[in-house]
Amino acid sequence: MIVDDEPDITYIMKKAFQLNNISADSFNDAEEALSQFKPGLYRLLIIDIGMPRMNGFELYEKIRRLDKVVKVCFLSAFETYEAHRGFSNVENKCVLKKPIRMAELVKHVRLEIAPLAAN
Repeated sequence: MIVDDEPDITYIMKKAFQLNNISADSFNDAEEALSQFKPGLYRLLIIDIGMPRMNGFELYEKIRRLDKVVKVCFLSAFETYEAHRGFSNVENKCVLKKPIRMAELVKHVRLEIAPLAAN
């Protein structure tokens, strides 16, 4: 699942995943993503930190109450240490800095989901 308030970003990411045989749902609104979230359906969530109405950390907290095992990577235009400092109780410290090359993103996603594919 990709959640970013910028439609261009979600479109490009989803397209890059499709070209690499990775399926993804994308949302431009955190509240809509939360309403559509189904525990156990997703292996990895890619969530933008800076979104209006509900930021990525708030979405993370709400999703974590529904699904304790799904992996989460945050997207941030800020330096990664700023993102870590902004939300210290996130156990998963995966933060990807925007802008990110799609090849690098796809590689990272494959690494994140690889252990699950082995089961």
